[in-house]
Amino acid sequence: MGILIGTLIIGLVVGFIARAVMPGEQKMGFIMTAVLGVVGSLVATFAGQALGMYRTGGAAGWIASVIGAVVVLFIYGKVQKKSDGSV
Repeated sequence: MGILIGTLIIGLVVGFIARAVMPGEQKMGFIMTAVLGVVGSLVATFAGQALGMYRTGGAAGWIASVIGAVVVLFIYGKVQKKSDGSV
């Protein structure tokens, strides 16, 4: 249970940093921000492993996690605009 709470707290911090770095306004609550950070960290970990930057079972660092979260936030923004009907 402690690992899950720690992951969510780190995800929340990474999500907040990604939202601060990404230009524009993102309308998300605390839960979605934490999910953004956790997913961004997972994306960074898997991308790093695919590129040979991390060994299997290794985790991405803070900077890579924020970059992964910014990528996820960018994709989320594009999908959300497309579903709204605006271009």
